[in-house]
Amino acid sequence: MERMVGTVSRGVRAPIIREGDDLAAIVVDSVLNASQAEGFDIRDRDVVAVTEAVVARAQGNYASIDAIAADVKEKFGEETVGVIFPILSRNRFSICLKGIAKGCRKIVLMLSYPSDEVGNHLIDLDEMDEKGVNPWSDVLTEEKYRELFGYQKHVFTGVDYVEYYKTLIEESGAQVEIVFANNPKAILSYTKNILTCDIHTRARTKRILKAAGAEKVYGLDDIMTKSVNGSGYNDSYGLLGSNKATEETVKLFPIHCQEMVDRIHALLLEKTGKNVEVMIYGDGAFKDPVGKIWELADPVVSPAYTPGLDGTPNEVKLKYLADNDFAGLSGESLRDAIRTAIREKDERAENLKGTMVTQGTTPRRLTDLIGSLADLTSGSGDKGTPIVYVQGYFDNYTK
Repeated sequence: MERMVGTVSRGVRAPIIREGDDLAAIVVDSVLNASQAEGFDIRDRDVVAVTEAVVARAQGNYASIDAIAADVKEKFGEETVGVIFPILSRNRFSICLKGIAKGCRKIVLMLSYPSDEVGNHLIDLDEMDEKGVNPWSDVLTEEKYRELFGYQKHVFTGVDYVEYYKTLIEESGAQVEIVFANNPKAILSYTKNILTCDIHTRARTKRILKAAGAEKVYGLDDIMTKSVNGSGYNDSYGLLGSNKATEETVKLFPIHCQEMVDRIHALLLEKTGKNVEVMIYGDGAFKDPVGKIWELADPVVSPAYTPGLDGTPNEVKLKYLADNDFAGLSGESLRDAIRTAIREKDERAENLKGTMVTQGTTPRRLTDLIGSLADLTSGSGDKGTPIVYVQGYFDNYTK
C-alpha cells in the first residue's frame, strides 16, 4: 500500500541527565529503545535532535554569579557600566544580571522599548502612540516612563521587569539608574563603558558604540569565554544562550558540540548501519502571535550538526504546479505529472532559488526549520523528551 504519512516527529524519553554522564551513549540507547518499543525502523536520513540543555548539563557547564562578577570586574574595574538592551527574562537574564551587578559599583540600565529584542513588551504600542512618544529618538528616564505608562506587567509572567531588574541590581550591591532608549549611542551621555546584552544585533551595537567614542565595549558573548576559578565557560558565546540553574548559578550554552554530534552519528551508524543525521538544538525560531515573543533567545538554533543538515530546502510548490504548469490535468494524470516534475528536479540537483516554482516554500535553513520542529516537540516543561527523532523530513511526493 502507498505510504500515507510524511514527516513524523517523536519526542524520545531519556533518563535525567547528570554531569559526567555519557550522553552520546544515552542518546543512542534511548533512540534504539524507542524504536523497539514503538515499532518504527531506523532509516537513512532520519534526524536525531538533542536539546542543548542536556549537553551542557552532561558537561557540567555552569557558572556562578561570583564567577560572572569576577569577569565583569576584571574588564570594567570600578567604572560605571552601561548595561544596555537586555532581554526581559527571569530565566535568561536575571541571574546574569545578579553577577554583573555584583561586579560593578554602579549600573546604568538602558532598556529598549516598546519591547526587548525578542518581543517582550514593556509598553503597549497603541498607548505609546497616544502619548506621542517616538521610540526612535526619545530617551525616557525611569521617572518619565512611570509618569507616562505607570506600572506595566508582562502579559504572561505578571512581572514588572523594570522594578524587578532594579531590585536585583540593588540587592547585588550596586547603584542603579534606569533609562529607556533604542539608539545605543544614548548610553554615552551616562558612561563610556558599556556591556551590550543584545543577542542577534550585538555586532552592530558594538560597532556603533566604538565609532561613537565608547572606551570599553563588551557584549554578553565576551563574558565567561574562559573558566574563572574552575567555572564553566563558552569560548564562542560567553553568557549568550545561558539559562537560570539556581538562584546563584547559570547553565551556559554547551561547548564541544560538534564532537558530541559526530560521536552520536558514529554510534548510530555502528549499531544500525544507517546514516542518521544528528543535530543539537536550542530555541526554535518562531514568534508567538499573542505574547509577541520571538522564541530565539539563544545565539543560534543549532550550534552543531552533521553535514547532511547544511543548506536550505530545495523544493517546488505543489500548489503552483497544480494551478499553473498542470492546470489542465486532474486525478492520476495530475499526480503522475507532479511526481515526474519532482523526480526530474531531484535528478538534475538543480538549485531552484529565484524561480517561480519555489514561491510560497519556506526560505529558511534546514537546521532552523528542524530545530524549531524539535523545540516544539520537546517543549520546555515536564515532557521528559530531550531527544527528538524526526522521520520523513527529506521525503517528497514521489516517495
